[in-house]
Amino acid sequence: MRISLCQGLLTGAIILNLLILYYVSRAQQKMMDKRKELGRGARRASLPASGLAGGLGMLAGAGGDPGAIGGEGHSRGPRVTVLLREFENFENYIGDVANSFLRQRPELPFLAVADVLPYPPLVLPEGARLLVLSPSPDQPPQAHRPEFHVQTEFVLLVPDGVELEQHRSIERLIRELEGEGGGPVRLVAAPVLARSAVHCLHLRVNLREWTATYSPAASGSSGSVCTALRGDAVVLMRTEDLFNLSVPLGRPLFSSLFVQTALRGWKVKLLECPCFSANHRPLFSSAHNQWKADTRLKEATGRLMRSFGLKRLLLPEGKEQWYGCGKETARCFGTVQDDTPDYLYLDRWTPPCCLRALRETTKYVINILETSGVRYWLEGGTLLGAVRHQDIIPWDYDVDLGIYLEDVPNCDHLKNLDSGSLVDANGYVWERAVEGDFYRVQYSEANHLHVDLWPFYPRNGVMTKDTWTEHKQDVEFPEHFLQPLVPMSFAGVTAYGPNNHRAFLELKFGEGVIENPQYPNPAKKRLDRSKL
Repeated sequence: MRISLCQGLLTGAIILNLLILYYVSRAQQKMMDKRKELGRGARRASLPASGLAGGLGMLAGAGGDPGAIGGEGHSRGPRVTVLLREFENFENYIGDVANSFLRQRPELPFLAVADVLPYPPLVLPEGARLLVLSPSPDQPPQAHRPEFHVQTEFVLLVPDGVELEQHRSIERLIRELEGEGGGPVRLVAAPVLARSAVHCLHLRVNLREWTATYSPAASGSSGSVCTALRGDAVVLMRTEDLFNLSVPLGRPLFSSLFVQTALRGWKVKLLECPCFSANHRPLFSSAHNQWKADTRLKEATGRLMRSFGLKRLLLPEGKEQWYGCGKETARCFGTVQDDTPDYLYLDRWTPPCCLRALRETTKYVINILETSGVRYWLEGGTLLGAVRHQDIIPWDYDVDLGIYLEDVPNCDHLKNLDSGSLVDANGYVWERAVEGDFYRVQYSEANHLHVDLWPFYPRNGVMTKDTWTEHKQDVEFPEHFLQPLVPMSFAGVTAYGPNNHRAFLELKFGEGVIENPQYPNPAKKRLDRSKL
């Protein structure tokens, strides 16, 4: 087939047009991509904290150069956002703090964070923004989420009233943190005013036992490494690390932060210098405002600890703080189903406040039984706890004592209970249990943690009862286990138990019960012994 001259010219023209269209479209696409990138950079620089419409920013900063620290590299974008979380509406110095940082480092983003819109309104300088965490129905979800408002690689957490005098102080913190590489030190801190004002602590958080324990860390040369701080400090950490925490900006900030970082095995490095200055110390101008701030701090700490499931704090000086149940409140768990309290399904044990109440009730009841001439002995799981721990089993939720039925008339608290319950002078509630033919002593009318008293009587050398429960340990046993009763350490007191506790327990629970702990109903929840 021969191609004419006209056909050849037409084919060549079509190919030339296609090539021209291809190169024009490529040039247009490059221009559009460049405009989009410039637009994104401009939006990052001008984005208001009250209404974001974009997604997560790049952690390396708006300029995209991870090597830019600031100072000489302002055009490449800042690496640090200054974030102030802790302040009081009724008296604060946020404007002064923002001004001091922005005077030295005008390129740094400064973000004040509040749970609700502060009143009176904050007066912030240009370049500082306010983020309100409580959601508003007319705002998009990212408007109140802090991770959408921090576009830098690092976050500098500063307290109210602090000032930046040396602009290179921030670079020093960055170098220290980067020098740690990928090790356990994930936070670097600098003291405010003086190193002696900040204490390095070791924090051990045991969620299974609902407890956080603080202890003093050994003080040494520059660069003390620990797991928590107490005092006035500025803390630097990577933005990615902060927002990988479950509650990145909880209050009180340091309490929230260090509980979460300690659980992850992270450490904080406390430097001797630089020290950040603070012209506003003390922070509050009147005793009344200081009292208000202390009260709000106590309330915030209680809310935080309850939300984290921490009911007991052991402080470095040996004091305790409790955030669980007490005499005037209900116990920490509801009605127990299938012998398995709800906390076992959370892989936790009996809350320490509940154990404390059970110990107090046990001591109280034992004292009354002994002074009244009622013979008693540690029964069932309570005896098992005495043998294993000299205390209540860590996951148990009540205490069981056996008593001689014939001794009940000796005790004024027990002998008239057929006619109703008795609230004694110390607030304990004595009653005949509705579940069976036994007695119960509750911690209080509000708090139903209790000691159960099981009446037995001897018949032909065997201790027996008229009614029985479905518990496997509720069985008859030879009276010789009680002749004599022997003293045993239990829950901080000396109590009485069977004279051959191993044989007694194996009769009730089976061979090897002492050496092989297990939850009350393994069919519902089994104990993982590898975690003991």
